[in-house]
Amino acid sequence: MPRNSPRNDAPLDRGTDNRPGGNVVALRRLPASRRSSAADPIRISRAAAGDAGAWAALVTQHLPAVTRCAAYMLGDAAEAEDVAQETFLRLHRKLASWEGGEDGLSSWLHRVAVNLSIDRHRRPAKPASLSDVGDVADPAGLDGPLDRKRHVEAALAALPERQRAALVLVHYQGFSGREAAAALDVSVEARESLLARARRTLRNDLAPLRADLLGATHD
Repeated sequence: MPRNSPRNDAPLDRGTDNRPGGNVVALRRLPASRRSSAADPIRISRAAAGDAGAWAALVTQHLPAVTRCAAYMLGDAAEAEDVAQETFLRLHRKLASWEGGEDGLSSWLHRVAVNLSIDRHRRPAKPASLSDVGDVADPAGLDGPLDRKRHVEAALAALPERQRAALVLVHYQGFSGREAAAALDVSVEARESLLARARRTLRNDLAPLRADLLGATHD
């Protein structure tokens, strides 16, 4: 693949011009769309060679899902944007050495975002809010939407980090079991164990609400 990517030590432009990386920080202007399965086998190599349009297409396709994943992990939209920014900065630095087209790119991006989120989550806690992330299934039996959302947020935030990551990837991000395992850099069996424990804990914590929020595993 082309090796003449932008210098890895050169700072990315933080505006919205037409250079690679110029749209990395424009998080709020991107739609919170579902993960797209579309992939261009040569788009990464074009981006590495300095094609601003190819880089912008990569960012537009993958940034909303990465930001949403970090927001579910952290419970904070602003910190999620910081994580997404850093994730794509790391991708930009890695472009020249990337192999295999876009195969595995989504899993790699989510793995980076999950690990960065875990690092941030270990800092002093702040009140969680998922109000900017998107719709979360509402359990029945509470007084109103805000009360229901707070219970769901609290139960999700209380999960151990890796269990929360497994649940977010499968339940909220729509990853298959194999994709989630790749994103977490664990075996499918380990991912199944993490997800089963997360589901069991949430069911116990939310039992008084009489809601099963987790659905079926997507394998």
